[in-house]
Amino acid sequence: MKRPPSLLLLYALLWGVFLYAPVLLLPVFSFNDSTIVAFPLHGFTTQWYRQLADSPGLIAALKNSLLIAVIVAPVTTLLGLLCTWAVVRYRPPGTRAAVGIMMLPLVLPGLVLAVSLFMLVMALKIPLSVFTIGLGHLVVCLPFSISVLLSRLESFDRSLEEASRDLGENAFTTFWRIILPMAAPGIVSSLLLTFTISFDEFVVSFFLAGTETTLPVYLWSQLRFPAKLPVVLALGSLVLLVSFVMISASEVARRFRSE
Repeated sequence: MKRPPSLLLLYALLWGVFLYAPVLLLPVFSFNDSTIVAFPLHGFTTQWYRQLADSPGLIAALKNSLLIAVIVAPVTTLLGLLCTWAVVRYRPPGTRAAVGIMMLPLVLPGLVLAVSLFMLVMALKIPLSVFTIGLGHLVVCLPFSISVLLSRLESFDRSLEEASRDLGENAFTTFWRIILPMAAPGIVSSLLLTFTISFDEFVVSFFLAGTETTLPVYLWSQLRFPAKLPVVLALGSLVLLVSFVMISASEVARRFRSE
């Protein structure tokens, strides 16, 4: 028995409020002229945004997070594309087992994965730094890239590749002109997803960070001080704005490409 559309609409509305109301309150309190997060608001101010530039530790952590995410996203997407194409195109023996092992970080608890990576880094005597954080993020992000690209390339029509080869194109040209354009939506999705996951990763970053920390770890350390909370809210609002712009731009590009 189908539910009335009004109930479904009410359910969707309540779910949207439950999901996005806390996020929308973030920029509201970032303009509050008080360190206490509570209604009613004390007043309107932009001083917390101005204080962002006067926080060298925060700026350094932000730069580290951006640097790691900008490197991890394309490297992970490239590795995911190569792994996915090998699975879809050649089907080597043990494909299912290999895919299952690559997807293992998705089901492992984050704490277990972080401790395991920390022990491995210590055993190899690699100094904790931004480099070790990036390696940990590669392990975390690779399964997401593979899952996105695998769902895209599994529907690939092999006859297009065969037609290209029959017309005299070599394997590289076929991959560049046929396969890569078809995989482009999945590649863009993988870049955005892995960038977001790397930028947001906390547990692995916490265990693998040395003296150079990332933004999530830095924000966690600052939440112990109530006076630092408004600056954190201001930074969170800016990150929210940038994320919204990135998602909107990717959606516009996707619709433009489909047309």
